[in-house]
Amino acid sequence: MAKRKRLTPANPDFLRPDGSGAAPESTSAISAPRTRAPIADVAADSSASAALEEIAGEMNRARESGRLISRVALEQIDLNYLVRDRVAVNDEDMNALVASIRDRGQQTPIEVVVIGAGRYGLISGWRRCQAIARLREAGEGDGTVLTLQRPPEKAPDAYRAMVEENEIRADLSYFERARIVVVSVEQRVFDTHKKALQTLFAAASRSKRSKIGSFIPVVQHLGTYLQFPQAIGERLGLRLSRPLEQGHEGTLIKELDAHDFATSEDELACLTRWVAGVERDEKRASEPRKPQVKSPQPAPDESFPRPALRACYHPGDNRLELSGAGLTPELRSALIDWLAEQETGTA
Repeated sequence: MAKRKRLTPANPDFLRPDGSGAAPESTSAISAPRTRAPIADVAADSSASAALEEIAGEMNRARESGRLISRVALEQIDLNYLVRDRVAVNDEDMNALVASIRDRGQQTPIEVVVIGAGRYGLISGWRRCQAIARLREAGEGDGTVLTLQRPPEKAPDAYRAMVEENEIRADLSYFERARIVVVSVEQRVFDTHKKALQTLFAAASRSKRSKIGSFIPVVQHLGTYLQFPQAIGERLGLRLSRPLEQGHEGTLIKELDAHDFATSEDELACLTRWVAGVERDEKRASEPRKPQVKSPQPAPDESFPRPALRACYHPGDNRLELSGAGLTPELRSALIDWLAEQETGTA
């Protein structure tokens, strides 16, 4: 067998056409960079777009269902979107809330509803907004509020959301609860007070709804005249309700309108005096009258001047009475003529 001859590599100088010694450039199939197929780029772009759309959709769903917390400037929020059920704010409680937000930040978002482009109506969280506004006036904080966008589409739902939130977080008086019932009917959110009461305080017990309903006449008749309505307790409110429903409020309104009470105690004393007077008068009117005892009268003086003629003189009445069959028309006429002659003779 013939022995194979080993070949040596080619001289690079021989491979150059110009003899400069450098080998001509060539491309190796092994060392060439790989390129992605166009279909892979399209699939990647589609996947990224789908992921973004899914995230955006979930964000919108979270926002619309009230699960997304966002920051909103105070100026964008209409604090009077609903007539608030809170009449007065305790300064001590407000100062404590301001201090809490200053130290720990806003822990609970307020609830709003979209009412326009970049505009929101406040459903609940009025006190938190007031506290943040005070901090901004003091140069603390940026005046933005953490919000949850709620989806109520109808006014009854919005009022109910506000009431339920305050029932949980705030100690409202019975007057304040009854006031929101009256206002919601005045604004035609509900047709009747009964419907408003049952809807707004659906979670309350029947006994509590009954007490709130008893304060409705107090709100209707005295709401604009009271300076400290939230101070009216349950018992006094129930006592005031009945006479106000019966139309006895005139004298009380005059007295309230004529006084500028310095404290809630002074106003409560006025209300208590009035209702006590009404109750006293009603009690007197309901008591049976005792028969009047007449003073004893002198016994009548009875005589018979002629047969079948009775003459009876009553000293107590200074009255002379003639009766009997003997009192004939002739006698009556003769007696009248005689009396007339006596009158003439006296004159």
